Amino acid sequence: MGKLYYGAARYEVEFEDRVLAHLQLVMTGKLRRSEAFLLSWAISPERGSGRSMVWIHPTTDLHFEFAGSGRPSVNREWLERLAILANTATGLYVTPEGDLQADK
Repeated sequence: MGKLYYGAARYEVEFEDRVLAHLQLVMTGKLRRSEAFLLSWAISPERGSGRSMVWIHPTTDLHFEFAGSGRPSVNREWLERLAILANTATGLYVTPEGDLQADK
């Protein structure tokens, strides 16, 4: 499991390395364009279920930490889907890789 650290307080969120790699590409693309956006994800049943959200702004501290040393392969379709979600009012939310038809 990789980790995304958010903000000066270094709020920690765990994601599988493959998911985190795709989020990193989408998020850094938006931040390079100085675009703020909402990021949300499901909370696992082990942690109480529900959803969590954070507002990502170009001045926000972000740190991506991967558990593995290799670079996961990139699924262009999934990456494009996540980028589309990041440009919506509901923001970027983690969808399963196989769920490419969600919200179309």
